[in-house]
Amino acid sequence: MHEQITLTTPALLFSAISLILLAYTNRFMGYASLIRGLHEKFKANPNEILKGQIANLRKRLYLTRNMQILGVGSLFLCVAAMFLIFIGQQLITIWIFGIALVMMITSLGLSIYEIWISVKALDLHLGDMEKNKKEGKS
Repeated sequence: MHEQITLTTPALLFSAISLILLAYTNRFMGYASLIRGLHEKFKANPNEILKGQIANLRKRLYLTRNMQILGVGSLFLCVAAMFLIFIGQQLITIWIFGIALVMMITSLGLSIYEIWISVKALDLHLGDMEKNKKEGKS
């Protein structure tokens, strides 16, 4: 089986990867801001709830870092695949582009997992607010 990949095949991923990396960067910047705010709160009043939030954010921050690394790696390999097509190395191009696709799939999978964790963390806050409302603590 001999597949042909043209220059436009890896180039198709450029806009998608760029948008995904922008979303990951925005997420990372949001975490950085949130972590700085929690750091100040923790210094003023260390408690177990803040420790739990900090641990959750650390996990999400590292997931986001890994998502970014895989996304950038995927983009890098797409460019490498384009270069390999340019110099006529079709067989290795297929492998390099395949690896780029696997890296992007893994990055997206980590993104889904990170979203899942984020929703669970926010759900805990909502549950706490509902509990306080029922107890009349506003």
